[in-house]
Amino acid sequence: MSDYIMDLRKIVGHRPLLSPGASVILEDAEGRILLELRHDNRCWGYAGGAVEMDEVVEDAARRELFEETGLVAGKLELYGVFSGPESHFYYPNGDEVSYVEIVYLCRDYSGELRPQPGEVDELRWFAAHELPEDLSPTTARVIRQWAAEKLKNGG
Repeated sequence: MSDYIMDLRKIVGHRPLLSPGASVILEDAEGRILLELRHDNRCWGYAGGAVEMDEVVEDAARRELFEETGLVAGKLELYGVFSGPESHFYYPNGDEVSYVEIVYLCRDYSGELRPQPGEVDELRWFAAHELPEDLSPTTARVIRQWAAEKLKNGG
């Protein structure tokens, strides 16, 4: 969690915060998506997190991908911006947040897979037709949209 968010939490406690997020849907050469088993809620999602104060959103997406997976993003393509009731989330510790999430698609990356200790328990590639059922509530809508588009286009 960023210092900025931690400082806000000291003031507002668990009350809802509006938070910008930056995330990356990573696709391999076979068209599969990289998902991570999150340590906090034991659900699968893609790499992403909060944008730091004055941070460029694309830089935040690259940082989060590297921190959580060990992979370095090359070209990023804007996939979409997501917000609304489906982006409202309660963390296991009681913190409440409403995300405005900027999601990028990346097929150009390098590095070795390395899950972030304490945050990511496992990293695994999934085809659109074999997604896990236990998707993280904060990313499920976007992952299902990605999968539907892949399947529609024959992927």
